[in-house]
Amino acid sequence: MKFLRKCSLWTLSILLTFFVVFSCNNGVNASHEVFMKLQSLGAVNVRKIHRTGYHFQPPRHWINDPNGPMYYNGVYHLFYQYNPKGAVWGNIVWAHSISIDLINWIRLKPAIYPSKVFDKYGTWSGSVTILPGNKPKPVILYTGIVDANNTQVQNYAIPADLSDPFLRKWIKPDNNPLVVADNSINKTQFRDPTTAWLGQDGQWRIVVGSARRHRGVALLYRSRDFMKWTKAQHPLHTSAHTGNWECPDFFPVSLKHTDGLDTSSDGDNIKHVLKVSLDVTRFEYYTIGTYDTEKDRYIPDDTLIDGWKGLRLDYGNFYASKTFYDPSKNRRVLWGWANESDASPDDSIKKGWAGIQTIPRKLWLDPSGKQLVQWPVEELETLRKQKIELRNHKLDKGEKVEVKGITPAQADVEVTFSFSSLENAEEFDPSWVDLYAQDVCAIRGSTVQGGLGPFGLLTLSSKNLEEYTPVFFRVFKAQDKYKVLMCSDASRSTLRDNKKMYKPSFAGYVDVDLSDKKLSLRSLIDHSVVESFGAGGKTCITSRVYPTLAIHDEAHLFAFNNGTETVTIETLDAWSMDKAER
Repeated sequence: MKFLRKCSLWTLSILLTFFVVFSCNNGVNASHEVFMKLQSLGAVNVRKIHRTGYHFQPPRHWINDPNGPMYYNGVYHLFYQYNPKGAVWGNIVWAHSISIDLINWIRLKPAIYPSKVFDKYGTWSGSVTILPGNKPKPVILYTGIVDANNTQVQNYAIPADLSDPFLRKWIKPDNNPLVVADNSINKTQFRDPTTAWLGQDGQWRIVVGSARRHRGVALLYRSRDFMKWTKAQHPLHTSAHTGNWECPDFFPVSLKHTDGLDTSSDGDNIKHVLKVSLDVTRFEYYTIGTYDTEKDRYIPDDTLIDGWKGLRLDYGNFYASKTFYDPSKNRRVLWGWANESDASPDDSIKKGWAGIQTIPRKLWLDPSGKQLVQWPVEELETLRKQKIELRNHKLDKGEKVEVKGITPAQADVEVTFSFSSLENAEEFDPSWVDLYAQDVCAIRGSTVQGGLGPFGLLTLSSKNLEEYTPVFFRVFKAQDKYKVLMCSDASRSTLRDNKKMYKPSFAGYVDVDLSDKKLSLRSLIDHSVVESFGAGGKTCITSRVYPTLAIHDEAHLFAFNNGTETVTIETLDAWSMDKAER
């Protein structure tokens, strides 16, 4: 499998070289808070101590939002916000990489960079829409910054040559901008156009994120030709007290199966999802609901919270996410950005890089209809190398077992825990009802003995546990039901003495049936990131951590139990992970 992967990437590289040599001038011509004094065009000394092995990140410098990922003519394209001049935010261009498996990537020149009057001060986030026809045509919609006052407009770009299989050069036509804010809109909070969808009335629609006072707004625009856009009289949706909405995403999901749907799909047995990134809190939330196509309004299900305490795609370091429909495998794929949390811009400058993209995830609606489920794309498994297994291993209170025989700093671990009884679950304190799960995790961490839990994994651990990042479950009794807390706790992840470091106890609740008395966990461990998926992907948490002892070959991995109820490791499968090409 590894040979096939390398061979396929080699083939892509050869094709790319062929088109570079024989095509005519398809190269790209030279043309939030900005830390201008930290920008640099000189040589960068890249520190590799915490660089990932199989997550997407460029060789150096700053990255943030994934922009308009797409599948087109057999090739995956990832566009992303990138600073080619330094490891802090600023000088943002649309960087461009291509892949045939979503895991191994080849870097191309930037697709878009500031060069015109309508984006002179910035080329910010957006999306890609593939227009149908005899020869389908991808169109980028993005936010341009037109002046020093941060005035935002919506622009488009198209491929210069559709016969180029890699779409290496993009053109920004002079009829930009396509969408300009009217007087009712705050022009500095008007950004990140979504992938467009085509209604049965023949009109295209997009959403642009905005705010009205403290109310988040998904502004709706319509067009018959994709060039002339008209703002609808009312937004697609708004929600009070949520602040400015960034990076909105609006897409359909099936009630019948886990396959993805084209963004324009509508009809029976379909629900819609609206996800927004919150500029104020720097996390995201989503709702599931009904799209009324006659009124052009989105109505969240009344059982869901439409606000800060709503459902999250990821309860950790995960922001500015974007999905796309992958017709090659009939799936919807989610990308997200995980920023650095080690302390300050100066830390990023010293490292020479900042930001990664999380592993792309297949996303679908849970059979309950109450939440989304996510799982790493199957292609990730091609990176698995040596494997170890553990079966039916009991863990009494205070016990742990080391998982040996793999590379714990760069691993993929799947484990299923079982327990014989729920009787020892501790009572859920009523005073915690109004707290975020993260706050409860900080109170009841992995070292606080419980009844049923805490149990889970100690990732990126030093030999004597001076450093470790625990990912674990704790089961509570909450009146007539049980409440499962999942935590990824970075508070003990490093011995580095820096009070500015962000080391949160990320957490979320897991809506899971415990009748079989089992809980499963998968963790993707990659030097400075731990991505975890609880109960088959019902709850996901990403942590960024920076150990000083638990690095490279000095990292360890343990399974542990610190509850009075004995738990059994029914199955544990762990793999060393190969390095991805990026």
